[in-house]
Amino acid sequence: MDGFIHLITELIQEAGIHDKHIFHNTALELPGFFRPTKEWDLLVVRDAQLILALESKSQVGPSFGNNFNNRTEEAMGSALDLWTAYREGAFNKTIRPWLGYVFLLEDCDASRRSVKVKEPHFKVFPEFVNASYSKRYELFCRKLVRERHYNSSAFLLSEPKTGLEGAFTEAAEDLALLQFAKSLAAHVAAYRD
Repeated sequence: MDGFIHLITELIQEAGIHDKHIFHNTALELPGFFRPTKEWDLLVVRDAQLILALESKSQVGPSFGNNFNNRTEEAMGSALDLWTAYREGAFNKTIRPWLGYVFLLEDCDASRRSVKVKEPHFKVFPEFVNASYSKRYELFCRKLVRERHYNSSAFLLSEPKTGLEGAFTEAAEDLALLQFAKSLAAHVAAYRD
């Protein structure tokens, strides 16, 4: 995910934020409410105000099932922890930070194959019935934004061979990298140097 973090860092710089406010290699910890700290992948902090926090994750097979549950719980927990700490005044006076989530999934037969659900007591929501892991991640990233846990999310797919050269595809227009970048740039531009 380093390439995406580098690209997003350049976008933030082009929006007018000085390097001294951008953190992507060190000093990535933020206080939490349910835990002492959480290390993010990219931060923008200016004048003792958190402007932006970004989480980026990826998954390559073969354990799509176990990793899907872990990734979803982790992303939801991180957002809950950050927003609760924000409410309690942990890192801002009044500025509501922009929170972003980027997810890159291996594009392969196993990630696109239909997956059965178990329903021993109650029916799962219909969108999950026979949905592949690719579709599940797409739904997850969309729901993170719709439920206002994150301001924006990008969901990307990449094949193992071409991915190393930077090739990726996008599963949905609302989760495209350009859409994500526009939202991020609009927010940080308000705090340009």
